[in-house]
Amino acid sequence: MAGLQSTTPQPTDIVLHGTSKTLEVSFDNGQSFRLPFELLRIYSPSAEVQGHGPGQEVLQTGKRHVGILSLDPVGNYGVQPSFSDGHNSGIFSWDYLHFLGVNQENLWAQYEQRLQQAVVLRDAPMSARGGPSCHS
Repeated sequence: MAGLQSTTPQPTDIVLHGTSKTLEVSFDNGQSFRLPFELLRIYSPSAEVQGHGPGQEVLQTGKRHVGILSLDPVGNYGVQPSFSDGHNSGIFSWDYLHFLGVNQENLWAQYEQRLQQAVVLRDAPMSARGGPSCHS
């Protein structure tokens, strides 16, 4: 299971910053990251966002102002945030949080590229079927 490898950095501190909408995670290898709630939401590891296989990912939009209402521990390997838009099915393992922190810049660039390819605005609301509702 993800997050249980002996090489996975373990968190030493996790702090929700509601005003700046960031999750600050410090690891035992000395690295520390401030992960925007929006990044966490658009890269949620849930099947609702990632799909059940390659090419089934659902492009997330309208998440710029999403909040995190709670952050619950999941065993000894991760946390499960409850987002203000009702999404709460993603379990973020320690290694996935570390991956998001290390790759934050590239992940933002990939997200922006996916938006451009879909001809969709970052703040477009999601439609009832799960995809962006407008293409302008």
